[in-house]
Amino acid sequence: MGRAFRPKTTSFMQVTHLSLSNYRNYGRLELSLPPGAILFHGENAQGKTNLLEALYYLATTRSPHASQDSQMIAWNVSQLPEPVIVARLIAHIATNKGSRQLEMRLIKETKGFNQTSFRREALVNNRKVRLMDVLGQLQVVMFLPEDVNLITGSPSKRRRHMNIMLCQIDPLYCRTLSQYNKTLDQRNATLRQFAEGNGDPGVLAIFSERLVELGSLIYARRATFFSEIGRETKRYHYEELTGGRESLRIGYLPRLQADQNVADRATAVSLAEWLDENKTDLESIRQRFGEALKASSAAEKARGTTSIGPHRDDWNFWIDGRFLGDFGSRGQQRSAILATKLAEIEWMKNITGETPILLLDEVLAELDQRRRDLLLKAVHGTDQAMLTATDPGMFSTSFLSQATSMIVSGGQIQKG
Repeated sequence: MGRAFRPKTTSFMQVTHLSLSNYRNYGRLELSLPPGAILFHGENAQGKTNLLEALYYLATTRSPHASQDSQMIAWNVSQLPEPVIVARLIAHIATNKGSRQLEMRLIKETKGFNQTSFRREALVNNRKVRLMDVLGQLQVVMFLPEDVNLITGSPSKRRRHMNIMLCQIDPLYCRTLSQYNKTLDQRNATLRQFAEGNGDPGVLAIFSERLVELGSLIYARRATFFSEIGRETKRYHYEELTGGRESLRIGYLPRLQADQNVADRATAVSLAEWLDENKTDLESIRQRFGEALKASSAAEKARGTTSIGPHRDDWNFWIDGRFLGDFGSRGQQRSAILATKLAEIEWMKNITGETPILLLDEVLAELDQRRRDLLLKAVHGTDQAMLTATDPGMFSTSFLSQATSMIVSGGQIQKG
């Protein structure tokens, strides 16, 4: 599953038009988008963030803000007593490999008395496809002020970020992850039967074997990802952000050992080093994962849940050998996230040959001048970047003269 990190001929990627219907505070929006930097500015709660969310959702099928997809349907419309309510997000995408139309439909239906259901539909070039087939059609890197919380937040948030990045460029990884999660649910259901005293060893063996097969592929791909992204992150942080004063390492923390303590980072680092050395040797990974799963079998039967595997993985940062989540300042944490985002752009460009679209939501106000200059340098290096701000005065005259400026007010957009 690993893929070499090597430069390819870079092609352009650009959203030429965005259409929104019944989405957030946009009843109807038809917006042509030029290449280069686009600055959306205006007061708070006018719809700036919603524009970036729409593009991120079209690219990843996930919202960076909503816990439920149904929350993105316009509030005033979702309260109407209509049998079917549909929100639409449509992007026209141009590359030098061709153009395509990407569409997501959020559908709320009334069924019976006070009963509603929700579903999503995805279309590429007006043809319905699986949600998984949307991934990779539009590639984005998004930077939010709260991204710094990836460092101090829960492992589940870091896993989600990692999976979204990989799924955008690696369909095989995404299919494997989906199959792994389904098998994990089946294995956990079987383990719960053991906890209740009536489990079937044969059924557990089948699900365990399948989990090892799928999980080993995930381990290998994640090890490759962190090897590749780590080099770029370290370079940006060392060369551009700290002038060689600090060394940053981004580290994979896999759960691949029976009775492995979540807080035992030393063991996880050792396992990551082993995975990095063996990431192309799937048979060795299968053997190690299978042995670990077998060794934890008795405890898992008692608990009724699978305790090791990629679903319990984590990752984080170290600066000069110290764990950033525990010892880093807020400024160091911002630098680490900024370096990672810039590395993600380079990584996606080198893997796919297309520069991802950069989405920056009110992030410049959080950065000092050095970090701000580096980020705007990255903006100029992309084919298209979209930024939001309440105050365009934080941008230099030089930047504003090169960017397309748009005013957002009450779900309406005009150039200005």
